[in-house]
Amino acid sequence: MPVNLWSANTLKNFWQLHCSVEDAAWQSAIQKALPILCLNPSPSDENDLLQQVLGEGQFGAGHWELSRIRRLYYELKPFIPRTLSRALRQLLQKRHQRDFELGWTIEERYPRFQFQVLKNLMELTGMSSVRFEAFWSHGRRFAFILTHDIEEENGQAFVRAVADLEESLGFRSSFNFVPERYRVDKGLMAELRERGFEIGIHGLKHDGKLFNSHSEFICRAERINHYLNEFDAVGFRSPLTLRNPEWMQTLRIEYDLSFFDTDPFEPMPGGVMSIHPFFIGHFIELPYTLVQDYTLTSVLGETSPRMWLEKVAFIRKYHGMALVNTHPDYLRRPAVLDIYRDFLIMMKTSDDYWHVLPCEIAAWWRNRADVHPRGEENGRISPVANLENGELTLEMAHGIHSNAPIS
Repeated sequence: MPVNLWSANTLKNFWQLHCSVEDAAWQSAIQKALPILCLNPSPSDENDLLQQVLGEGQFGAGHWELSRIRRLYYELKPFIPRTLSRALRQLLQKRHQRDFELGWTIEERYPRFQFQVLKNLMELTGMSSVRFEAFWSHGRRFAFILTHDIEEENGQAFVRAVADLEESLGFRSSFNFVPERYRVDKGLMAELRERGFEIGIHGLKHDGKLFNSHSEFICRAERINHYLNEFDAVGFRSPLTLRNPEWMQTLRIEYDLSFFDTDPFEPMPGGVMSIHPFFIGHFIELPYTLVQDYTLTSVLGETSPRMWLEKVAFIRKYHGMALVNTHPDYLRRPAVLDIYRDFLIMMKTSDDYWHVLPCEIAAWWRNRADVHPRGEENGRISPVANLENGELTLEMAHGIHSNAPIS
């Protein structure tokens, strides 16, 4: 797989410093921080590092291929009673969690690595402070994004209730529709847009066969691209988070939502280890970083938003992106909706995140990748990284300080 799918995500591009630093210094800073990642084998260069982490290369060459037992499961799934289907999935998921190679629900190594690289660079170059391009608009500390996948017609019928809840609390989200599984309600789409929500595409049929073969994918991608145009959508999430980054370059999308930082419970378990957006070829990837609602409630049996809030605290520490994916299909259950409502109410008590639609986050990140610093204009407030007594701190907007856990 070509490494250039991730080559735009260098540490130099991630930090976007407002000064010139030689590439040799960046490479030295990276090499010094590599032990944090515990990659085996150790990356030969930065492109190899990005492919192993963001490209999930650390999980082996066959990572994008669904196992035979899972292929068989999705072939038989339409004929399996829902209770048995849930039991089988839970059985498989427990095995994957036991053998999982990443930390979960928090995988901290890549964020720690990114911050350690900057600390190393400042030490190597003798800088006590340096300005960098803000991660988020108006100096906000982290980003907060809400997304929903609508799997079945019953879920579509509950969309307005979810939108009403979010709107009442001042939030907006994206709703991803499956074009060829149920009759898509175009009136609902128009209403959501008018109310400030976003429309996206959730695969084509939601039958687990999108990535069965390259030829099958190309055929279906043509239909997906048709619906992207018809629905005026720029975002996509693959059903069951099945994914192949090289094949997905065929999709005419601005951003994708099919990857995640860490998750042992998906049909293709693994993770990109990143809590920030990044480029995969021509599109921006917005990985979900909070556990999905089905996993939270039906697999783990949680009855509160505790795990979501704990992960948000971690993401806040590293100025990342808290992106959650829930399903109106499951939110129809009062107990699940109560957890989601409690989560949104708790999030309202914070005022240091940037909450916008996925399309706006993707556009921001693409614009941020411009190599020319823009200074303090158009919502961009340039933070300062300070190094004092071996401690790295980020000075954000309005004098807010953020202590990075690097000493």
